[in-house]
Amino acid sequence: MPQPELIAHRGANRECPENTLAAFRRAVALGADGVELDVHRTTDGVLVVHHDAVPHEAPVPELAGRPLHELSSAQVAAFRVRGEPIPTLAQVLDAVGGAVTVYCELKGPGTAEGGCALLAAHGARHAVHAFDHRQIAAARAIAPSLPRGVLEVSYHLDPLAGAASVGARDIWQDCTMIDAELVRAAHAARMRVIAWTVDTPDDIAALAALGVDALCTNDVALARQVLRR
Repeated sequence: MPQPELIAHRGANRECPENTLAAFRRAVALGADGVELDVHRTTDGVLVVHHDAVPHEAPVPELAGRPLHELSSAQVAAFRVRGEPIPTLAQVLDAVGGAVTVYCELKGPGTAEGGCALLAAHGARHAVHAFDHRQIAAARAIAPSLPRGVLEVSYHLDPLAGAASVGARDIWQDCTMIDAELVRAAHAARMRVIAWTVDTPDDIAALAALGVDALCTNDVALARQVLRR
């Protein structure tokens, strides 16, 4: 059975601040096959990479508590994540080049259009996914050839319905909600199952044995070690 792809969740966040250039570069060095990141759109249309809608560690009091979509890219650039700047999506794509697949979670309003355009312009291995399946429907209309995925936290009666409704290739399934039946059904429909977030040796080994296509993990080094066994 082929080994699953290893996707670094927000980069190598066990060693570096998550969603930073340092974390993504370290993930590449550790041998990740892909990196997963979160994007938001600023008031001037720049896509920035950060998990929370409201960034912490505000550089000045007047920026504290304001969501990213209400800040300009210049204002966001002044924030730090444990000393590291919040990067733009363009900076991340330049940093990792074509070394890994970039899995871009669309968050917040207006991220589908800008995200798809930017990913297409870089022309390397990319995909988009989201909890808000409307974002993926928008991505389908904007860039039909860009691989798409839907994030799921439940085991639906029809576990493929969400992905099928937006023409998604990838089902990003909570790792506690995956079984052999789901994997078989997805593969029969020519879809992929990506398990998130998988961080223990037992879970890594069990999900790999089920035949999932990818493991999204906070610990790439551990996952690689387990799979080599």
